[in-house]
Amino acid sequence: MIRSLKDYIVIGLKGMAMGAADVVPGVSGGTIAFISGIYEELLGSISNFNFKLLKTLKNDGIKAVWKQVNGSFLLALFIGIFISIISLAKSIKWLLENKPVLLWSFFFGLVLASIIYIGKQVKKWNFKIILFFILGIAFGYTITVMPSTNAADSNFLFLVFAGAIASCAMILPGISGSYILLLIGVYPIVMTAITTKDVKIIGAIGVGVIIGLLSFSKLLKWLFTYYKDQMLIVLTGIMLGSLNKVWPWKETVSTYTNSHGVTKPLVEQSISPFSYTEDPQLLMAIVLAIVGFALILIMEKLAVNKA
Repeated sequence: MIRSLKDYIVIGLKGMAMGAADVVPGVSGGTIAFISGIYEELLGSISNFNFKLLKTLKNDGIKAVWKQVNGSFLLALFIGIFISIISLAKSIKWLLENKPVLLWSFFFGLVLASIIYIGKQVKKWNFKIILFFILGIAFGYTITVMPSTNAADSNFLFLVFAGAIASCAMILPGISGSYILLLIGVYPIVMTAITTKDVKIIGAIGVGVIIGLLSFSKLLKWLFTYYKDQMLIVLTGIMLGSLNKVWPWKETVSTYTNSHGVTKPLVEQSISPFSYTEDPQLLMAIVLAIVGFALILIMEKLAVNKA
């Protein structure tokens, strides 16, 4: 495929959108990739990293390897993701701590529109598909009510493991890599590491991300080739069940104290905005949810027009 500079700039912008989504627990960069029309190319490109590349390198050189892995596409995309994560990490961290209702409202709208979009891709509905849908909802809801763990003293190997698991979720529409990090207790550590440029922690997570991407992408590519409808409906169900996680109004059920002596929520439950003890900011929350919803519809329209 021959692409112009403009095409690669657009791919970079899509990467920035993926990076922005991956920074926030509850929103998947894979969903953004799917909606923006680059998901299957991304899976195919990553899955091309294998031992056959060594043979290609020996026989045909670096240029052939670059072409085989779709290097220009991946480079533009990951530059966008990297720029977005680095530039937004501090802002997202501040918003999560100071304006959580408004931030979660915006992403609630994003996820809700994403559910509708991905669900529409299912071509055949039958009893088995409905069963997968229900199982997806149950799984999605279950992971949102699991208590977070406190991994403040995580070692290098654990951080590598966390990065690998998170990267699998990162390219899977419907599940957020950041949310997986939150569940296993390393999300605050990673956000702090990015803002303070802690090379050791970022490096460990980075190694895990590479391992996870290279291994999980092949399985996903196979599933999308042979079981696409089943995969899509499970993902739709997971996203629907996971809406509980991005519901803006929460009540803390239990807390824990981290290694710095700061009290953090351990278990939270969704409540009505009218039962929220602080300012529910209802009008602004609704506006931001609509903006998030509309943003996905715009991305869908742009992707359809390009196709």
